Amino acid sequence: MNRAKLKDAEARFLKLYPGGFSNPRMLEIAKKHKIEKMSKLALDSFSVENFKNPDTIVDSMKKLISQSSMVSVFEKPKFRDLVSAMNNDEKRRLSRGLEEFLHGDQQSGFVLMFDLLNEYNLAKWTLLTACPYYYRPGVEVFIKPTTVKGVIEYFELEGLKYSPKPNYEFYKAYREQINQIKKEVDASLQANNGAFCGFLLMSLESSANPE
Repeated sequence: MNRAKLKDAEARFLKLYPGGFSNPRMLEIAKKHKIEKMSKLALDSFSVENFKNPDTIVDSMKKLISQSSMVSVFEKPKFRDLVSAMNNDEKRRLSRGLEEFLHGDQQSGFVLMFDLLNEYNLAKWTLLTACPYYYRPGVEVFIKPTTVKGVIEYFELEGLKYSPKPNYEFYKAYREQINQIKKEVDASLQANNGAFCGFLLMSLESSANPE
């Protein structure tokens, strides 16, 4: 990682937004994403005991993704239509995948979700990572391709090569680096990982368009 670029980005961001994510302008931006509300919905929906009912879990996934400000408006209806057309076995598979990811073997859960969505050409990074991110926003990462590719290139993250085909190995490695980088900036920027990656993205944009 290029720490000089990170420290420069931190300094520029805090100059523009004193107080980091507690700055009033940042709080206004945060309202759009409703992370706390979405996280509460995920925590309430995806508790261990709720996985006894796959129909409820899959419906909750559809609701969360439909309400997400981060998922593309093109992907939301496709996911909604898929869920509506799923048979009981497919709902069990998708529910089991999310259960494993959140409460068991993450890699196995990721693969289960990927395999099912891939059958319908919907194995998209955003659809696979939205629900886990909202469930644990301080740990998990939301993979938005344009952001991830920009962050890797600009901050020179080592050992990471973005793949448009989702895979757990990349997810795990990217998450590890994001959580490590987050520790190296001012505490006012150590919010949830979505906000932190938003800071990194804004840094890319400001570096490309300096005042």
